[in-house]
Amino acid sequence: MLLGRRLALLTPLLLAHCGSDGPPRSYPPLRYDFLTPLRLNVATIDVAELPSPGSLDSASPTPLAASMRQLAEDRLSAAGSSGRALITIDEARITRGDSALDGALAMHLDIMDADGKRRGSAAAGVSRRKTGVGRDLRGAVYDITKQMLDDLNVELEYQIRRSLKNELQVTSTAPAPAPVQQQDLSAPAL
Repeated sequence: MLLGRRLALLTPLLLAHCGSDGPPRSYPPLRYDFLTPLRLNVATIDVAELPSPGSLDSASPTPLAASMRQLAEDRLSAAGSSGRALITIDEARITRGDSALDGALAMHLDIMDADGKRRGSAAAGVSRRKTGVGRDLRGAVYDITKQMLDDLNVELEYQIRRSLKNELQVTSTAPAPAPVQQQDLSAPAL
């Protein structure tokens, strides 16, 4: 009888353990600071955000707008003495349908001179669909967020290099060559 009671108490724990998928999943921050920054010919860079209704941010370990802001901070660098760059987050959305997630990210960059006159702009946007969303909604939202941010990073750099090439400061990161040593090659005197 005692064995039966213990087994009855342990059965839910055993079943719960059998249904687990292993250790809890980790969600590292989505960063792009390992890439070479795009050096803009401006003194300051600001980020503005427009609201995106209907997003699954509450289910995300990395909120979309904050991740897009981090992408901009990691990839863009103010390297000029005047002027301003303004990154506007136009859309940051993930919605859930019938076992699928649909996401869209969009931002644009405006470069203004010291008087506020616009010198140029670039825009980037991406969208993704993730099907087969199972029980791990948090993991699925993280995965689609990471995929879209990776795509947005590439698209943003492409658009900046294409549309704002005159606003980029290009510097070589290669070290200067070592000075040439001089050595006398004449035959030694006997």
